[in-house]
Amino acid sequence: MPAKVYAYAESIDVANAVGKYIIQHQDAAISAKNTFKIALSGGSLGKVLKKALIDNKDVASSVKWDQWEVFFSDERLVPLDHPDSNFGLFNELVLKNLPADAGNPKLNVIDESLLTGKDGQLEGADESKDLEITKDYASKLPADGKLDVILLGCGPDGHTCSLFPGHKLLQERSKLIAYISDSPKPPPRRITFTFPVLEAATSIAFVAEGAGKAVTLKEIFGDKSSQLPSKLVNEISTGVEVNWFVDDSAVKGVDVLTAKY
Repeated sequence: MPAKVYAYAESIDVANAVGKYIIQHQDAAISAKNTFKIALSGGSLGKVLKKALIDNKDVASSVKWDQWEVFFSDERLVPLDHPDSNFGLFNELVLKNLPADAGNPKLNVIDESLLTGKDGQLEGADESKDLEITKDYASKLPADGKLDVILLGCGPDGHTCSLFPGHKLLQERSKLIAYISDSPKPPPRRITFTFPVLEAATSIAFVAEGAGKAVTLKEIFGDKSSQLPSKLVNEISTGVEVNWFVDDSAVKGVDVLTAKY
C-alpha cells in the first residue's frame, strides 16, 4: 500500500498528530494482546515525543505506560547516559518527565556491561563484545519479530535506523539486528534493525521536519529509481502501513498528496 503523508504548518501540530497516531495503535494493540510494542529512533524524535506524550495533556492522560514495551530501532554503542545514546535521549526528554503515578514501560536497551572502547569509536573496541551486544539485543525482540509501531527518522542522506545509502546492510536478510562499525555518521559503532524487522511491523511512521528535508523527500517520493533507505521502506510490500508526519516546509515542492491524521 502506498505511504500516507500527513502535513502540518506548525511543528506542534506534527507532534500532536504523532501522539494521536501512537494512542490509536496503542489502544488497538492492548485490546488485542494486552501489550504495546513500540520501537523508537533518536535525533529530533525525542523532542517530538516530549511534545506529544508529555506536554499534550490529552494524549499524556491516554498513554498506558505500564503496558508499553519499548525498543530502539538503532543504538550507538555508548553508555546509556552518553549524549549519543538514543535511549539516553528518550530517558532525558520523556521518561524523566513522567508523572509519579504514570507507571513504567518495559525498556529494552543494550547490555552496558559488554561495552568497550570510548564514545562508540573504533579505537580500543573489542568487536567480539560488540557482536555479543548485537546478539543479546536480537534476543530481546518479540518471538514473532513483530512490533506494533516503529517510529523512524529520515536523515538528509535518506538513511533511517542505521541503514545508510549503498551500505551492505540494506541487503541483510538473515539477521534481525545487525552490527555496523563503519557508520558514515559518527559514532561508527552501532547496532540496527534490518529490513526483516521493518517488514514484520504492523505500522511504521517517519517524522521529518524542516526545509532541509525537502530535497531528500523530493527524491524519495519522486524518483522511482532511488535506492535511498527511506525510499526502500516506503516500498515494503508485506502489508505494513507506512506513514509520514511532516511539516509543510519538509514537503515544499514535493509531488505528493498530503492529508491530516
